Amino acid sequence: MPDATDRIRELCLALPGVTERESHGEAAWFAANGRQLATMADHHHDDRISTWVAATPGEQELLLDAHPELLFRPPYVGGRGWVGIHLDVPWVDWDLVAALVAGAHATVVGRVRSR
Repeated sequence: MPDATDRIRELCLALPGVTERESHGEAAWFAANGRQLATMADHHHDDRISTWVAATPGEQELLLDAHPELLFRPPYVGGRGWVGIHLDVPWVDWDLVAALVAGAHATVVGRVRSR
């Protein structure tokens, strides 16, 4: 079974134009426009394994309220609407994670288009 980073990598790289490179010592994924859409957080800020994904304005609170056991406001980027996803739990909803990763991609691509 693939580990959490491998699963996130697979979800991100399946999206159009996404590339991977290291950012702040962690695997991170970027849209074709160069904007970051997701990053791993492997014990970097706490004792948890998680991924952080971009979200649209206002979406963060709705997601955190709907999935408090799985989602959280990550440090540093949480103030910009990003959502953290705990990946070190036995009940990760990978369909939800896939939807959040796809939404992160749409968010960062859409931000550039709207400027």
